[in-house]
Amino acid sequence: MVNQLIELSMHQTVAAIDIGGTNTKIGIVDIDGKILAKDTVLTTDFPDPKDLVTAVSEKVSRLLNSGLGTNNSELKGIGIGAPNGNYFSGTIEFAPNLKWKGIIPLAGYFEDALKVKAVLTNDANAAAFGEMYFGGAKGVKDFIFITLGTGLGSGIVANGQMVYGHDGFAGELGHIIVMQHGRQCGCGRKGCLEQYCSATGIVKTYFEIIRSSDPEAFNSIDRDIVNAKYIYEKALGGDENAFYAFNYTGEMLGLALANSVAYTSPEAIFLFGGLAQAGELLFNPTILSFEKNLLNIYRDKIKILPSSLPENEAPILGAASLIWNELSLNP
Repeated sequence: MVNQLIELSMHQTVAAIDIGGTNTKIGIVDIDGKILAKDTVLTTDFPDPKDLVTAVSEKVSRLLNSGLGTNNSELKGIGIGAPNGNYFSGTIEFAPNLKWKGIIPLAGYFEDALKVKAVLTNDANAAAFGEMYFGGAKGVKDFIFITLGTGLGSGIVANGQMVYGHDGFAGELGHIIVMQHGRQCGCGRKGCLEQYCSATGIVKTYFEIIRSSDPEAFNSIDRDIVNAKYIYEKALGGDENAFYAFNYTGEMLGLALANSVAYTSPEAIFLFGGLAQAGELLFNPTILSFEKNLLNIYRDKIKILPSSLPENEAPILGAASLIWNELSLNP
């Protein structure tokens, strides 16, 4: 898709930047999705976002000059994935997991520093772009991309276009309420999907199951060692509580995804992130619940698939595809 939209020589590159609560990842990426060079900085080292922009920009310049094995690399633009990133304004707005407060015009800061176009969106939308340009959604015009990490993020693509809504914040499936008066969410409300279908959510489910089935075991368990990977390994080893935790998570996720289909009728739904690495333990109950709860006109039409993006490269590829897409629309 990218190659049809942009006719650029292979030495032209973009900078891809993924802003995380702990680390900021940096990559130099060509039009085919090849990561030519990469680096990281600690986000937490920069309480002032302008200082982070300075540090990252210096690393981008250094990578361009020395990390690519060529002297004719031309930086065409900058793509940024960030929590609470607003595509329309290029700002990060009130991100709870960052030290920066309020509204931060981050794209503008990078344009001033590196003198090229910069675009920004939230990290889940960026990953959805990565799936569309470099992953399993190539040629798919209608799909939903779900990230199952500490929380649940999502990007919705309809007719080949990212759905942003009127204000840039559409597609927050992690914050649809699936359990009235349910678990407390970081957004301030209760019962949000990400409190049940995420790495954090499955741990809460596992603890609740043990507490109700075996209070003595619940009191003796070392809670510091329990995470999604621990529950996955327990389930593989035959632990019924862990297996049920995956079943419950899949049931909740499948129901939510079945409801989401009614809005855009996607061709496919891609699951990405640490929890999605559980494979059949998560996918089987999710697909079963999904098909069970679909409106008849949608049944047996929509695939639920694992993302084909490499876990460690997805943030960079997502941010890179964001700016390649922008350059194709506005050269």
